[in-house]
Amino acid sequence: MPIFFCYYFAMFDPKTNKFPYTLNTDEHYLAVNKDNGNVYDENYPYIDNSKSFRFKRGFIKLLIIVILYPILRIRLGLRIKGKENLKKHKDLIKKGVVSVCNHIHMWDFPCIMRALQPRKPNILVWEKNTSGENAFFVRMIGGIPIPTQNMRGFAKMARQTLNFIQNGGWLHVCAEGSMWEYYAPIRPFKDGAAYFAYKADRPLIPMAFSYRECGWIRKKIFHQIAKITLNIGEPLFVDKSLPQKEAIEKLTIEAHEKVCELAGWKKGENIYPPLYNKETSKRIDYYTKEYGIGYKGSW
Repeated sequence: MPIFFCYYFAMFDPKTNKFPYTLNTDEHYLAVNKDNGNVYDENYPYIDNSKSFRFKRGFIKLLIIVILYPILRIRLGLRIKGKENLKKHKDLIKKGVVSVCNHIHMWDFPCIMRALQPRKPNILVWEKNTSGENAFFVRMIGGIPIPTQNMRGFAKMARQTLNFIQNGGWLHVCAEGSMWEYYAPIRPFKDGAAYFAYKADRPLIPMAFSYRECGWIRKKIFHQIAKITLNIGEPLFVDKSLPQKEAIEKLTIEAHEKVCELAGWKKGENIYPPLYNKETSKRIDYYTKEYGIGYKGSW
């Protein structure tokens, strides 16, 4: 039996209706019930290099290594594949890199952190996540809020983020735009990851979470929907022979196709197109039309 057939044959789609997936593919269903009053303007430290911030982040990282990483393995059944790609391209990665992945769990970025250690990646996040009840933790793991109401703030965020990448940083982007837990299809990508890869002239590394079916104990006792695997791909590169708009679009399409492949989808079988469109990127009801049954939150 060909190797590629075994790989795709093993793909598992949870097809859960537990979570209230929204009509628009980039919308959030996670409730944020607190606002700490942060103002995301040109004065906000999107990438904070102060000694106090770095000390707190280092302390939290230690707690994550000691407490959270074992929980990811035990509770989520986390497996990591493709770490050899990081070793193979370590000299390239040291110069700065952007990564992209499907966003399928509250803890999926810590899973990525686990795969990348000892590197300290930052991640672009929904601005409400750095103002809500989980704001401290989100900032401590590298969350960079994306301003939506202040153009000067957005410009500063973009400049600081670009400088971070060009100085050897690792930026992670959830190109689908929001978290849909245990959703198998790869939703359309926004072009932010490709934009930063283009402007920084750095590679883009595709990653994908795929699922494994749970055994009886996880299903019946812990009510776990699926176990997860993080798959890490080979770097993709910007085509500098093209104008900026075309180069960013091409890289976004290539990244989406590679994430689909890493997630276990055969070419052409993922149900969504690669590029996000505000008017047409809608949820496709391929197994049910009822969502959020019994949903009480995402913890």
